[in-house]
Amino acid sequence: MSSGAASGLYPDSSTDRPAQETAMSETTASPAPTVSARGRGLRVALRVVQVFLALFFALASALPKLIGHSSAAGSFAEMGWGDAGMYAIGVLELAGAIALLVPVLQSVAAAALSALMVGAFVVQLTYFDGANAATPLVLMVPLLIVARARRGHNEELRRLVRARVRRG
Repeated sequence: MSSGAASGLYPDSSTDRPAQETAMSETTASPAPTVSARGRGLRVALRVVQVFLALFFALASALPKLIGHSSAAGSFAEMGWGDAGMYAIGVLELAGAIALLVPVLQSVAAAALSALMVGAFVVQLTYFDGANAATPLVLMVPLLIVARARRGHNEELRRLVRARVRRG
């Protein structure tokens, strides 16, 4: 027996071939569970991001507008949009937050909230001299990731809408 076989680097002749092949096939099959575990981990991470975005838009952004908090009311008054504009934006943000949690609406909701953030960015630049202009841009990054990652649901949504239209 060579020193390599004695040290366990090479299989010795006493091991039967089927056992070696089984051992080799088990080791070559191991990357597949790692890939699915990684995919599962990414899906979970994406879902966590969606929940955090939904909570942010519902609680930190929409709620102050919908209850007429002085900070929101003052900003909308300064822009000349008044209460109607404040409530409209609050309703859009709350609807988007809820839709982020509905599987068939996730991609559309993320894209719509991204569009709303473009508007918020422009408002921050034009009315408030860019004081908080980075916030909408920072929010757009995970929103666009969600929109892209969940785009597979768009076909299902299209099918549901078409079926509903046909039923009248």
